[in-house]
Amino acid sequence: MNKSDLSRNLFMLKGPLAKKGYDWWWHNFTGYNRETGEAKAFFIEYFICNPALGDKEAILGQLPINQEKNIKPSYALIKVGAWGKNAKQIHNFYPISAFSCPTDSLNVKIGDCQLSETHMKGNCAVTTKEASEHPEFMCNAGEMSWNLKIHKKIAFNVGYGASKFFRKLNAFEMFWHAEGIKTEYSGEVILDGITYNIIPEKSFGYSDKNWGSDFTSPWLWISSCNMKSLITGKTLSNSAVEIGGGRPKVLGVPLDRKLLIGLFYEGEMYEYNFSKFWTNSKVDFNFHEGDKINTWKVNAKNKTSIMELILECPKDEMLLINYEAPNGKKLHNRLWNGGTGYGEIKLYKKQGSSTVLIDHIEIKNTGCEYGEY
Repeated sequence: MNKSDLSRNLFMLKGPLAKKGYDWWWHNFTGYNRETGEAKAFFIEYFICNPALGDKEAILGQLPINQEKNIKPSYALIKVGAWGKNAKQIHNFYPISAFSCPTDSLNVKIGDCQLSETHMKGNCAVTTKEASEHPEFMCNAGEMSWNLKIHKKIAFNVGYGASKFFRKLNAFEMFWHAEGIKTEYSGEVILDGITYNIIPEKSFGYSDKNWGSDFTSPWLWISSCNMKSLITGKTLSNSAVEIGGGRPKVLGVPLDRKLLIGLFYEGEMYEYNFSKFWTNSKVDFNFHEGDKINTWKVNAKNKTSIMELILECPKDEMLLINYEAPNGKKLHNRLWNGGTGYGEIKLYKKQGSSTVLIDHIEIKNTGCEYGEY
């Protein structure tokens, strides 16, 4: 549903998750070279891992000595980067002592980097020498700074699965809430000395958060709010599509391959959510890694509608994005991640035994991800 719930955007690492848990706030958007006007897709993430295990030094799980001694990671991480030509991910690790966030509002501080519901700013830099000499950083060289206003316009609330009750139980291994499947950003980003203007109506932005004790496999994510009807030619300015999931675990028990899907189409939400069993939602998906193009296909239906999606993204514009789990293991070593995907959606309404096409939609500037181990 398009239902805001800021309580799901709060810092979640309490109880058992404080010693075996991660929490992150993710943002992606498109900016434009101030000199040439060329588009560039960016991402910014504020990430916390095992806060109760750390103090005045960042503990990196991929450091060989920590691997040998089975020492779990503990740090605050600023993870930023860009997709497209020269795609890169840049990581700055901070000790837990450099992190703060109150329990009743989103006001994250990691070093000099800040994040709230309406604003974020910061800087992240890694030299070529540091990236080469420290594989435990799991990143490329580069420098990026940002100062941005955030306006979240459409939410995707997955329902009771991330409710306070299930959060208290830590029922899911990986929780998710998307407060801004259509988010407008404004301000500027400077990447490797080049300034990019972030223009609200052309930012095609997205914001969400994940938290839990481990990552899902397979891991799929698709998101776009740059949508146009191929039937009427009209820009769908009050629309967004959001897909996430893979193989969730509930109270330690893995389910079959499942996705959560929300298609907000000009004011109406079409939802395909396995946790809402009364809607009789069914979803099939597959991913193909090609020589030059990666391809996602998703088919979903419920009692009243059908959605068919196909998405492509050039591999040379994507990253193999890096995360380590709270237990110190890095099992996702081929997690494709991009922000320049493009594709189409066909949305149908069920009428008795037949179907009627509601719209045939073009999607661009699409965030996309897939990995499996």
